[in-house]
Parts: sequence; structure tokens; C-alpha cells
Amino acid sequence: MITVTEAIATPGALKFLADEGVSVWLDDLSRERITSGSLAELVASGSAVGVTTNPSIFQAAIGSGKGYEEQLADLAVRGVTVEEAVRMMTTADVRDAADILEPVYSASGGLDGRVSIEVDPRLAHRTSATVAEARQLAWLVDRPNVLIKIPATRAGLPAITEVIGLGISVNVTLIFSLERYREVMDAYLAGLEKARERGIDLSTVHSVASFFVSRVDSETDKRLTALGTDEALALRGRAALANARLAYEAYEEVFASERWLTLAGDGANRQRPLWASTGVKDPAYKDTLYVDELVAPGTVNTMPEATLLAVADHGVITGDTVTGGYARARADLAALERLGIPYDEVVQQLEDEGVAKFEAAWQDLLDAVAASLKSKGVDA
Repeated sequence: MITVTEAIATPGALKFLADEGVSVWLDDLSRERITSGSLAELVASGSAVGVTTNPSIFQAAIGSGKGYEEQLADLAVRGVTVEEAVRMMTTADVRDAADILEPVYSASGGLDGRVSIEVDPRLAHRTSATVAEARQLAWLVDRPNVLIKIPATRAGLPAITEVIGLGISVNVTLIFSLERYREVMDAYLAGLEKARERGIDLSTVHSVASFFVSRVDSETDKRLTALGTDEALALRGRAALANARLAYEAYEEVFASERWLTLAGDGANRQRPLWASTGVKDPAYKDTLYVDELVAPGTVNTMPEATLLAVADHGVITGDTVTGGYARARADLAALERLGIPYDEVVQQLEDEGVAKFEAAWQDLLDAVAASLKSKGVDA
């Protein structure tokens, strides 16, 4: 595997992705990545044109303590609560990353150069609290290129509409189902309509919809392996791509509608599909599977560093690998249903698990920071 330095020197497939209209974002952030210059190098080379974060990423970064010692000491002296300490550290990292990405943001007219930060995952089922948290995060980071991440739960949908309606750009996260994805796009359009009513310049509002990929295969493959038949085993590794490709088909339909065209005429930006969870979980699959096979114009692919380096090293970008695959995608999902693997049950389970995993990571982060503050003589 190549190093970050080698990836920067020979971007290869990463450049081919950009040529095909795919924006490569890095799914990782830490204080060490900022202060070492690693992020700046990736951005300056064009290897990554955006950054996404989530509670698990911050739990790993801040939980390690690397680079946060001085700020933790200051926060301990001030006697802040653990929740305030976490937000001070996470928003500081996002603010610094946004500053590093500002040239990309300006050069792309606000399309890229974006950094995402998530609302407290414990608020995933509370609409009003999610809206309040989104407003607070936008104020704390105070950068035009921030995206506030809101989960696509039932309670999250009206929150998305309200936050977009306030002119705040949003990354909608934890989307697993095609039905929920259509609801997310509807929530975005409704938000734009609210913003227009309030006199907000629609050209300043951006959004991506993070459609999760690898976790779909992880769950369906487990069920297919349990069945063990030749037909079942032949379907392994196909559900996630099928699901994502049909999501792109839905995107094409919605953003060709009269409703959208009216908003576009008023300066609105499309809500781009973002392929999330693109690190391959099964070592039997090619480690660039969810990049090579999800190339389509106007999309974002956010990758953990290992996946980004793998793509730079041996990714195979052959052009659009999405729009010609809708019939096959429908057939694959139908085959799963015939085998007794209900699509609706799988995607709901994944949404529930996704929220729970982020809540657990957030609690682990709070516990680690509380312990750090206490060790410095302050009972958080």
C-alpha cells in the first residue's frame, strides 16, 4: 500500500474520479492530522476536497489524547462541563479544517471545500432539539463551508427542512433505504422553499445526502451465508451496490422534477448524493469496491484514509459505473426478497444500529474526556 506522500505525488485514480464528476472527501479528522500538515497536503494536492466527521471519528481522535493535552488542561482549569469540553474541542478541529479547505470552497463556488460536524447523536429522535443543536453548531464553528450533519431518522426529517429553511447547509447522514432517501430529498426541497419565503439567497445553501453502502452488504451477506445455498451465496456483495445505484436513479428523478426546476431557477443547488461507509468490511472483496463501482457525475465519495490510499494505489476508474445498472440492481434486490431477506427489515435495522453506534461512540467520548478532566484535578 502506498503512503499519503506517494498518493499526493501520483494521484492517478483520484484524478480520474474528479474527471468523472466525483468529489473525493476524507472521512477522518483529528488534531494531529491538522497540526502535522497531513490534511493541508491532501487538500493542496487535490487528493481530497472535503472532510467528513462523525462521533466515532472524534471518539478515536480525542479519546487517544494526542494533540489535545494543552486544550484539555485549559478546559480543566476553567471547570467546564464534559459536554462543553467536547464541543470546544470538536468545533475547534472543524474550524481549523474549514480554514484549510477554504481555498477549495472558494474555487468551487461552495460546492466542495466542506467540513461536516454532527449534532449530538442522542438527539436523533428529537426534532426541536436537533434544530437547536444545528443552529448552535453553525454558530460555534462560524465558517461558511461547514455542513451540519443531521441523521435521517423520522424525527430528523422535519429538522432537516427547518435547518435548511434557516439557510444552514446540511449533510444528511445515516440514510440506508430508498424510501427514506426520497423523504430526505423532499425535506431538502421543502427547506429550500422555506428559505425562499424568508428571503434567503438559495445559492448560499448546500447539502449532501449521505447514503451508507458497506453496512448493507455486511448485514445481507450475513443472512445469505446463513442460508448457504448456491443462489444465496451468489448474491453476496451485491446488495449494497444495488441499493446505492437505485438511490442515484431516485436522485436523477427528483432533480429533474418541475418542483426542483423552479427552485433551480431561483438559484438553488442540488443536494448531491454522498457515498458513505465506503471502507470494505469483508477482506474477500476488493478494497476499492465501493469506489470503483459507484462512479457517477455529481456525487461525493467520502473515504477513510485506508480506502483513499487504496484507490490512489490500485483503483480502477472506468467511467460511469452507476447509471447503466438500474435493471440489474432491481433484480438483485428482488432476488433477496425471494430468498426471504426483507429489504425494509434490513434497512430499518441498519438505521437503528447506526444511531445506536454513534450514541455509544459519543458516550465513550464523553467518558474519556470526563476522565481526562478529572485527572487534571477537576471533577467534570
